[in-house]
Amino acid sequence: MDFHVFDTYVKAKDGHTIHFDVVTDNSDVEKAIGFAKEWLKTIGEELSTVTTEECKFCHTQSVPEDMEIEIMTDGYSISKMEGCPN
Repeated sequence: MDFHVFDTYVKAKDGHTIHFDVVTDNSDVEKAIGFAKEWLKTIGEELSTVTTEECKFCHTQSVPEDMEIEIMTDGYSISKMEGCPN
């Protein structure tokens, strides 16, 4: 199964850039933005701006089984790239 990857860059409250991918089975950018906001809330960055400027469709790919299970369960998975908490 193919999944859609949305490349996302947001400014954290301390000014550094948080770069992550939202991976989902849904190609709707508004859904991806909602998932990005949901995840940002879990790391205490709920005030970060996320629009179609910060969250853009990048490509479609297959994913490892554990990520696919997470997507089927939660609707999305986050791939942390740069500036993300551990």
